[in-house]
Amino acid sequence: MAEVVTFGEAMVRLSPPNFQRLEQTSSLDVQVGGGELNVAVAVSRLGLSSAWVSKLPENALGRLIRNKAREQGVDTSLIVWSKQGRAGLYFMEFGASPRASSVLYDRSFSAITQITPGEVNWQKVFAGAKWFHVSGITPALGQSVAAVTAEALKLAKAAGLLTSYDLNYRSKLWTDKEAQACQEPMMENVDVLITSEEDTKVVFKITDNNEDQDEKFTKVSADSFKIVAQKLQEKFKFKIVAITLRENPSVWKNNWTAIAYSNGKFYSDKSYEVEIVDRVGAGDSFSGGFIYGYIASQNVETALKMGNAYSAIKHSIPGDLNWATRAEMESVMKGSGLRVAR
Repeated sequence: MAEVVTFGEAMVRLSPPNFQRLEQTSSLDVQVGGGELNVAVAVSRLGLSSAWVSKLPENALGRLIRNKAREQGVDTSLIVWSKQGRAGLYFMEFGASPRASSVLYDRSFSAITQITPGEVNWQKVFAGAKWFHVSGITPALGQSVAAVTAEALKLAKAAGLLTSYDLNYRSKLWTDKEAQACQEPMMENVDVLITSEEDTKVVFKITDNNEDQDEKFTKVSADSFKIVAQKLQEKFKFKIVAITLRENPSVWKNNWTAIAYSNGKFYSDKSYEVEIVDRVGAGDSFSGGFIYGYIASQNVETALKMGNAYSAIKHSIPGDLNWATRAEMESVMKGSGLRVAR
């Protein structure tokens, strides 16, 4: 079986070309993506075997999503197929300063919202696996999905897997109070928390108590989030806390880095100035790069650097999925130049 297993929804993404608004476009570009699928793809492209667990409708859109996963080497044999429900859709409208990019979801009553505890044979899923990953998007889809998420985390821990959880708060799916009440009990079965500078404050109400923090995130201090990482570890007893840090001076040029905290020690990496082609999936690429790096090296610092570099590259690639290779990641880590590679 696969070394890394992920669980969650993937959707069909529809985007107006050339920065058009949804109201004005006459065509839509089609992509496939979803947090946990993006992670499975990243891990697969970097060299580990991965499997993605989900529930899809037994129709052309379900097969489209499945085929995209298979194209990237992800094991899709564990997907639950359903004659009920639908494939989720989301519309991505790309902005440019001062208009931010925006997402419109059309995912209500998707097949995965009808998944129930006991429907997935997790014992079979976790046989031979090393790592299980899920994100906060998944339990936000409904009470039954949240119950399955909690079930999977508990059984993964019981099976001896390392578990990771990307907090990934989505305000269009649930409120901060709902997110906190649902997710805090799950944290007892999480080894590695992956989060952002925003989500920890919103969901767990944990901050560095710095009233001068830039709420628009045009400037972000890594030192202040070391305090956040330490507070998270103290409260939930995580093995590792990793926080991605994004400075947003403009829509299409950001500064990107990450920190990690484990066993009383902080780890940091260089900041990448990224010219953004598509930022969707960058956090998932961090998760995938970190998971790969930790399994390959058993070293938090190495994992952090790999996650940081792989996610930096993702900003340059259209779509949710990261098509970058391990060689490209390693080249960026070494500080490769920007001249044309010939």
